[in-house]
Amino acid sequence: MARSSSGVFVAALTAAALAGVGFLAVQAEAAPDKPQSSHAAGAGASGKGEDKGKDGAPADSGTGSGKDAGAQAALPDVPAGSGTGKRVVYALGQKRVWLVGADGKATHSFEVAPSAVNPVPGPYAVTSRDATGTGSDGKAIEHVVRFHRNPAGVVFGFSAAVDGSLPDPAAAGKKTGAVRESPADGRAMWDFALNGTKVVVVA
Repeated sequence: MARSSSGVFVAALTAAALAGVGFLAVQAEAAPDKPQSSHAAGAGASGKGEDKGKDGAPADSGTGSGKDAGAQAALPDVPAGSGTGKRVVYALGQKRVWLVGADGKATHSFEVAPSAVNPVPGPYAVTSRDATGTGSDGKAIEHVVRFHRNPAGVVFGFSAAVDGSLPDPAAAGKKTGAVRESPADGRAMWDFALNGTKVVVVA
């Protein structure tokens, strides 16, 4: 009987312990989940931070790409009838040059000081280049890109004065074919128009 009573007592203690564990589990389930709530608040703060970051970073990159898009949109249209593919387009009437990529889109466009003698409109190709030289006006020039010599011996080409000046070639009274660019535009032309690159002159 003692053994039986002891067994009953142990069983009762076990049941009580299990009941207590169950009660604590229920209490834990019912209690507010403070860490989770704190995490949610943190996530909310983080979310706001991300929003700020999202507004900040993309806004900057958007401004950058916006500037690029704006610069691209600001380029005057490439003259119609100027050919296809990669080419330099020189419009005599507009006194402007376009550097056009293989996809037909202009990557750069700028005004130039035209030569005293104009080349006949038509297709040409870059024939020779010189990193430095002396212009017909006696000025030091750089990034010389030549594309044609006419029957009279006038050589046509693009160049930039080292001092950045843009003289009026006609004022010198010489029959020259030098088309003068700014130093920055001369560098762009030099990098773009390698020997053999198509040059299209339009009216």
